[in-house]
Amino acid sequence: MKRLLADLAGAGEVVTDPEVLLSFRHDQAAPELAPAGTPAAVARPRTTAQVQAAVRAAALHNMPIVPRGAGSGLSGGANAIDGCLVICLDQMDQLLELDPASLFARVQPGLINARLGEAAAAAGLRYAPDPASFEFSTLGGNIATNAGGLCCVKYGVTREALLGLRVVLADGREVQLGGTTRKDVVGYDLTSLFCGSEGTLGIVTEATLRLLPQPSPAATMAAGFETVAAAGRAVARIRGGSTPSLLELMDRATIAAVERLAPQGLTDTGALVFAQSDLPGTGALADVDRMGAWCEEEGATIVVTTDEGAEGRSLMNARRLAFPALERLGATLLDDVSVPVAAIPALLSGIETIAARTGLTIATFGHAGDGNMHPTVIYDAADPASTAKAREAFADIVSLALALGGSASGEHGVGILKRDAMAVQLGPVRELHHRIKGALDPAGIMNPGKAI
Repeated sequence: MKRLLADLAGAGEVVTDPEVLLSFRHDQAAPELAPAGTPAAVARPRTTAQVQAAVRAAALHNMPIVPRGAGSGLSGGANAIDGCLVICLDQMDQLLELDPASLFARVQPGLINARLGEAAAAAGLRYAPDPASFEFSTLGGNIATNAGGLCCVKYGVTREALLGLRVVLADGREVQLGGTTRKDVVGYDLTSLFCGSEGTLGIVTEATLRLLPQPSPAATMAAGFETVAAAGRAVARIRGGSTPSLLELMDRATIAAVERLAPQGLTDTGALVFAQSDLPGTGALADVDRMGAWCEEEGATIVVTTDEGAEGRSLMNARRLAFPALERLGATLLDDVSVPVAAIPALLSGIETIAARTGLTIATFGHAGDGNMHPTVIYDAADPASTAKAREAFADIVSLALALGGSASGEHGVGILKRDAMAVQLGPVRELHHRIKGALDPAGIMNPGKAI
């Protein structure tokens, strides 16, 4: 340990107190489903040079490296490995540059998503990716998992907002990928390669992110349906005829949980669809009125539209309460499978079958506009039998999504939870991932056992 500490001298703050190390063991993934080890030390750098020093020290000792931001991930991607060096980037939290003319911001990876959003808004601009964790997740973590959010149906996920990266590789070298231009086809798109790589290829120490002009105030629609099949048809209809800035869905089990937490008068509703449009002028209200008409044609029992801000926020309240309401029911295993939009009704129907077979409550909500749904398995973490059923249900949901032509993960990442599913989804293509990993990290020290 003395030799390690000496080699970490240039890595910024170094933590070795056993009690403090415990707080760096895991992210927000269920610990009984995503095991975590205990790190030998935690480095908390403030500069790229200090990250380089930490990586070189770990490489010298052949230590696994686990990069970490706020620890808000949901797949075990930031879980420590016994004897590893955790490199926590939470102190690299500076907004380095905001250029209103060229519409970009340059940030350190520990900057919280919401802080960039506030700075952009003060300049009359917007940073679009808005994961549900935007108030506490870091931009580096968002890049690591290619995070999305409610508005990605129109504005795209993190990768679409990413212009450039500064990265420290496994041997301690610093490289600059991409830049500040909107168009660049020189060489391979290595910037996109690192986005979603979950710290397995290198450590992001700086990111250049695309900003957008502030959109017009949004108009909102909420529609209730007797069945998820009807709601799914309405979602497909909306996606085929409009470009909503938000398009969300909640099933009956989620609605019931929200009703228990904060009654909304929705007890007889089988599914809810929420949509927003931010077209300029009166176009937004006309757009959601058109969406509402399509919902009625697909069997909606109630449709409400408004372009009044406070009323729109009130309509969206049930959707915002979805996960907090489900957390009150027990331990939660939050999934994030993604399927083609037309397959959403089949996914929801299949999830209901899985819930009946396992005897567990599985409530589904999510980003219906791009097919990224969040089936949430409720179980008793203190009961091994219940935990085993949760594992079974989780695996069955992922298999169902793959059978429907979907993906095992839309925005939470693979981490530990979905490595088996990744192998199934990628098949022989997985070997290409291993070749890339081997080329950039030949010693295999960068977040080993995660993602691939």
